[in-house]
Amino acid sequence: MKPERTLQKLNTGVPVTIVALGDSLTEGWMVAKGYIDYLEEMLRTKFPRNKLKLINRGIPGDTAQSGLYRMEWDVLHHKPDCVFIQYALNDAFSGYTEQQFKGNIKGIIDNVRDNGDPDIVLITSVYIGDNEDNRHAEGFYRQLEALGEEYRIPVVRTHEYWKKKIREGAVFGTLVQYDGVHPTEEGYRLMAEAVMGIFE
Repeated sequence: MKPERTLQKLNTGVPVTIVALGDSLTEGWMVAKGYIDYLEEMLRTKFPRNKLKLINRGIPGDTAQSGLYRMEWDVLHHKPDCVFIQYALNDAFSGYTEQQFKGNIKGIIDNVRDNGDPDIVLITSVYIGDNEDNRHAEGFYRQLEALGEEYRIPVVRTHEYWKKKIREGAVFGTLVQYDGVHPTEEGYRLMAEAVMGIFE
C-alpha cells in the first residue's frame, strides 16, 4: 500500500508537506544525519520538480500518548499532505501495554483524519537484535500492522527491512550505536530506504 495522493502530488509538482511525528528515531538521536535527512535527499532526487517540505517532529523519549497530546501544534498546524507516525520502543519499555499503545496510535490517526484528509503512514521502529527485548517490541509493531489493515493505510516495516539487510550481509553492530538500540548513520540510512519503498 502507498500514500497515493502524496505520490500523485510529488509526481506532478504540486508542493508537498510531510510531517514526521515520533521519538528519537525520528529526531535522529546523536547523529549528523538521521532517517529524515536521508529520506529528504532520496525524495528530492526522485522528485526534483517538487517543492517538498519535510518537517521533523521527533522528540527523544516520546511515547504515542505524548504524541497524541502534541498533535495540534506539532502536526495539524502545518496542514500536512502526509503524516508519518513512528512509535513503539519507548512505549514497549515504559510500562504501556500493547492495547494501550494501539489505542494511542488509533487516537493519533483519528485526530489527523478529523482535521483534514492527509495520507497517513505508520512506521515501525528498528530491529534490536535476537533477544527477548526485540520479541517484546515486535508485539507493539504487530499493533501498528493491525491498524494499517484496519484503516487501510501503509505500514513501513523498518524492523523487517533491517532483518533482510542483515541476512544479506549487513552487520548488526554497524547499524546501532553503543546502546544497541539507536541507529548509527548507516542504520538511519537503511531506515530511510525502508520508508522510501512506499514512494517507489
